[in-house]
Formats: sequence, structure tokens, C-alpha cells
Amino acid sequence: MIWTAFDRTLDRLRPWRQALVLLADLALVALSWNFTYVFRLGFERWLSARPDYDGWVLVGVLTVYAAVLTLARVPRAAWRYASFPEVQRLTGACAAAGLICAVGVLMAQLSAVPRAVLALHPVITLMVLALARILVRIAHERARALRTGGDGSAKRALVLGAGEAGRLLIAGIQHRGWTVLGLLDDDPRKQGLRMAGVPVWGPLSLLADARRLADVTHLILAMPGASGAVRRRVLDLAAQTGLPVLTVPSADELRDGRSRIDRVRDIEPEDVLGREPVQLDESAVAGLISGRTVLVTGAGGSIGSELCRQIARFGPARLVLLELSEYALYAIEQELSERYPHLPLERLIGDVKDLPFLRTCFARHRPHLVFHAAAYKHVPLMEGDNAWLALRNNALGTHHAALAAAEAGVERFVLISTDKAVNPTNVMGASKRAAEMVVSHLAATRPGTRFIAVRFGNVLGSSGSVIPKFKDQIARGGPITVTHPEITRYFMTIPEASQLVLQASALAESGQVFVLDMGEPIRIADLARELIRLSGHTEAEIPIVFTGLRPGEKLYEELLADADTTLPTSHPRLRIAALRGAVGGDWVRRMLEAADALQASPPDRVRQALHELVPEYAPAPPAAAPVSAT
Repeated sequence: MIWTAFDRTLDRLRPWRQALVLLADLALVALSWNFTYVFRLGFERWLSARPDYDGWVLVGVLTVYAAVLTLARVPRAAWRYASFPEVQRLTGACAAAGLICAVGVLMAQLSAVPRAVLALHPVITLMVLALARILVRIAHERARALRTGGDGSAKRALVLGAGEAGRLLIAGIQHRGWTVLGLLDDDPRKQGLRMAGVPVWGPLSLLADARRLADVTHLILAMPGASGAVRRRVLDLAAQTGLPVLTVPSADELRDGRSRIDRVRDIEPEDVLGREPVQLDESAVAGLISGRTVLVTGAGGSIGSELCRQIARFGPARLVLLELSEYALYAIEQELSERYPHLPLERLIGDVKDLPFLRTCFARHRPHLVFHAAAYKHVPLMEGDNAWLALRNNALGTHHAALAAAEAGVERFVLISTDKAVNPTNVMGASKRAAEMVVSHLAATRPGTRFIAVRFGNVLGSSGSVIPKFKDQIARGGPITVTHPEITRYFMTIPEASQLVLQASALAESGQVFVLDMGEPIRIADLARELIRLSGHTEAEIPIVFTGLRPGEKLYEELLADADTTLPTSHPRLRIAALRGAVGGDWVRRMLEAADALQASPPDRVRQALHELVPEYAPAPPAAAPVSAT
């Protein structure tokens, strides 16, 4: 098609697009100058009655318009996506340029230039510039409709939510191959109205009317500011239609600049949790971080990288990123440098098991706060020949990082722990429980530093979690594999967990273990079914296969052991675990010896040593692995 070829030509000219747009605008300004003369003097005299210096006046007019249009950023906007805000910007630019030109001509006493031309030229220029853009957009939309009208892959959306987010969404996606057929909203004042030319059909209950959805291919949730309960209800209604469901970014994503309102994405599990956002005591957190030096170990991991993002918001004097993976360190450093260009970053590749390195690092950078997120956390991978590495990295690494922090005079050391440390049945959980015991010991023997542990459950979307695996399995056409029909887990989002870690750090006294409010546990099979429904599939198309519990895995996880009690804090989502069984220096010595001596030992010997160090650790018996499907 002609328009397709034209589009390809424009793509090749993209590096010079702004200059070409400005030249086209100036050509239209010159054309409008001549139109104005025709309007004022008539067709017979529009050329002969001009003054001899009119050509130089036109050069001056074009120079002024070029400067004003550039300052107003008019050339940056593509004509095919022109909208009302663009017309507003043109109006201001033409008015300003016309006024400057008129004043310049009058001050130069160029009386032969008709005053009517000076007055009418900005008006005619605005009309010509706006009309050109409208015609180009009409031609582009018509060509897009012709390209997609007979294509079964055309995307026809029904938007759920007729607020400001819905209006911005419509303006942003209709030039990307989407056709928005209508909107639904429960507000009776909006029903029957039109938004950006698209009708509001009625309330959300119309989702149950299959006839109204006959031409719809996708549903888009456009309620970024709605409460978790409201979003959950709307998603439940949407899932029952059998159509693929997308959403605009969340309020947190929009506020942090991680996405734009028109960047629709798939529904994520955090969208269906129905949890209310964390309300931070930002003054307390800012008082802890602002103007201080903060060090994060495991800075490139799922939790570590989000902690870095949250910490950067509060303006630390310096952020030290310590990470073993070169690529992970590079990725988080690049992201932070782009989003917070004035934040000083120190990027260190290092291993928390290397005590001399840690001592040198802490002595050089003198951090006030340390967040220890470096850990091995994948349960099945740590059960076999990697068991010794889990003990070394999670327990020995915590000891070395905490000891180096105490020796350097760090004010607060925060260990990121896990619910798997409670009555552990696997090597990973036992090694993290040993890390908590290390922190408890140092809190009693090193009073100059506050040692804190924060314990929470599974984090949605973290590396190694079930969610990315489920999404990949759905994309491949299934099946989804779940270990057991009754297996449940506590879940929270990565930003939520990181924010509560910061809040706990601001509240904590030394030796405390904070437990995050994880809400109600979620059955993994139910989560898998929800993802299948929201992807527009059925369980007949994407079956769920149960594979049996993996080594070290248990059906249910606790955040507190039976012998523990909890105390409330000033934050409703945080409680303090009053843990029993403090350890002494002899226990630490035995742990350090085991971490060094067990390198060549079989996994059973490592598990035995862990049981001696962590008496509540009871290795789970080998699990059968029957395969059954829903």
C-alpha cells in the first residue's frame, strides 16, 4: 500500500524527523503568508501590490516562527499522532510568533506591509498547521483500519473504567493497532457519555452479557488507583468472560516512572492478590536513610535490587552496591544511574564469604546501614550436592558480613530472612535459621551495632518463584506443573516486601526479628487456575499436572514457630517475634568449623551437621512424585 511504503520511508528518515517536521511547518507558514495577502488584496493584486522588501520580511517571519516552534517543542510531535494538546501548543506558538512579528514590523516602520496581514497571518497559519496534522492523522488511521480490518488478529478492546486513566489509555493505544469499542464503569454519571469519542456502554455487570462482548477480543482494566478489593472484584468478573485480560500499569509503576498509562501489560499475580498498598511512615524512613551511606549485599537480586530502588527514593548520601554476579550488578547500576543520575553509586563485585574483602570494603566506605540480601534461596537446588554451599553462603556469609559491619561501626545491620527458617524441613530454611541465630548472637555481643532480621514469605516475581515458571508454561501451551493440590504459600509483592523491610529497619531495636503481615496463605493450584483464566484460556486448554512434593518441600509454611510469640509495633503490617534459644560463642565456633570442614562431605552429612546446629531442623522424608492432572 502507498501508506505502508510512506511509513517505511518515514522510518528511514527518523534520525532527521524533527528537522524535516520543522521545515514542513515553515513551508506552511510561508504558504499562509501568501494566503493572507490573497485574502487581504485579492487575487489580482496579491503579488503586484506587495512592497519590494516583502521577501526579507518573510525571511524574518520564518526565522521567528522557527525559533518559537522549536522552543515550544512542536517539531518533536509526530503528525500522525496529533491530538488536542498538540493544537493547544500550536495555538500558543502561533500567537507568540505573530505578536513578535507584528511588533518587529511596526518598530522597523515597514508601513507598506498591510496591518491586516500582520493580524490575520497567525490565525491562518494556525488553521493550516492544524489542518495538515488532522489530514495526516486521518490518512494514517484510515490506512491502519484497512490493514487490520480484514485480519483475524485485529485487537478490539473493551476498557474497564471510564476515569482519567481510561481517557489517556484510549488516546495512547488507538494508533498501535487497537480499536477501543467501548468502556464500562459503575458510576451512573458516566454511563451513556462518550470519552475521547468512545461510548461508555454501562456498568461492569454488562461483562456477564455474552452478546455485548461478541466483537470484543480483549478486556483492559484501567483502574490504577482503585483499591485491591475493587480490582479483585473487577478481575473476577473479567475472568468469567473467557477473554484475555490486560491492565494499565499500577499506581506505583506510574508514580515511580517505571511505565506509562498506555503501556498495557498482562495481569500479574500481584494484581489479583487484593492487598492494599503499604503505607510507609516516610518521615521515619527518610530520617534513617537521607544523607547516609547505605550498603546492600546481593544488590542485583530480586529483593536486593528492589531495596536499592526504594532506598534511592529517600536520597542517601551514597549507595554501595555489593554483588557477586557481574551482569546483575551492571543491570541495577544502569537502572539506578538512569533514574537517579545525581545519586553517588559505588559498584563492588565481591563475595560475602570473603571476610578480608568485606573488612576492607566496610572500612573504606563506612556505611551507616547495611541490608544483607545476599543468599541462596532455591529450596530444591540446595538439597543435594549444593547443601554445603547453602550453609556457607547463608550462614557463614551472614556471619562475615555482620562481623565486618560491627567492626566498621555500622549503625544498623538488617538480615533479609524467610518463613522457611521456621521449623525448617529443608537445607535452605535451616541455613537461614542459622543466619538468624548468628545475628542474635552478634546483637548480644556487639552492642555498638543494631542487628535486625526481617522474615517474610514468598515474593511474587522473584527469581526462582513459581510465577515466572507458570507464565512460561502458559505461553508454551501448558501444562502447568504444581507439586501438590493442597500446597499453600504466603505471598507478597517485591515492592511491598522491600518497603516493609525499610519500615522495620526504622523501628527496630537490636536483636529483634520482624515478621511481615503476609495476609492469608494462597493455594498454589488456585493461583495457577487464576493465571490460566486471565490469559483467556481454560483448564481444558492449559491443564494442571501435579508432580509430587520436591525434596525439602512442605505443604504449609509458617511465619512463626510454635514456641514463639509476637508483639505488636506501631506499624499494623509489622510484628516482632520474641524468639527463644539465644546462642553463645561456642555455637558460632561450631558453625564456622562446619562451614569450612564439610566441603567434601555428602549431603546427608551436611544435613546432620545442620540439625546439630539448628535443633528444630527436621529434614523432610523423601516425597513420592505421583503425576496426576486436573
